[in-house]
Amino acid sequence: MRPQKVLDKEIVTKLVEVFRSNGYDGASLSELAEKTGLKKASLYHRFPEGKQGMAVAVLNYLGEWAEENVFNILNDETIPPAQRLLRGLDNIRVLYSDGKNACVLRAFSLGSGLELFENQIKNGMTQWIDAFKTIGKSFGLSEGKAQKYAVRTLVELQGSLVVTKGLNDLSIFDQTLKDIESKYLNK
Repeated sequence: MRPQKVLDKEIVTKLVEVFRSNGYDGASLSELAEKTGLKKASLYHRFPEGKQGMAVAVLNYLGEWAEENVFNILNDETIPPAQRLLRGLDNIRVLYSDGKNACVLRAFSLGSGLELFENQIKNGMTQWIDAFKTIGKSFGLSEGKAQKYAVRTLVELQGSLVVTKGLNDLSIFDQTLKDIESKYLNK
């Protein structure tokens, strides 16, 4: 067997870029192939389910990244809450490249992507809420208030990404993360 010229992780990170930019419906096989540097046949060889399989790989990759770098940190009760929050927010900055990157969950929530990936989108959003609920409870919030803070935090993050893109102003995302930090630290 010949060695693969392009590693799977490299392929998936390139697929992430296309899906973030175009959503599921807007991502053409030609663009996906071009971005990865592979021919369509090679993409189908690696992803026999086609574009849907590529999208699932992207959702899995980003879900694992967020779990390792955001959720596990926010949920790690061996670390003081303020430190967990700051590390989690720093990693959110990395995930979204300081606001330059759109959220794939949002990108897949449009058009046929919502129908195809409804469960993954819902599970992903639930994980975000659960992690922020945990950190809220660590700061002494009641169960109900921690839940409200967590949902609001997800809305603020997602909304800021949309507005940051729409106005081409990265300071909006940055200020939103600072506001989230302040909200939890000064509850």
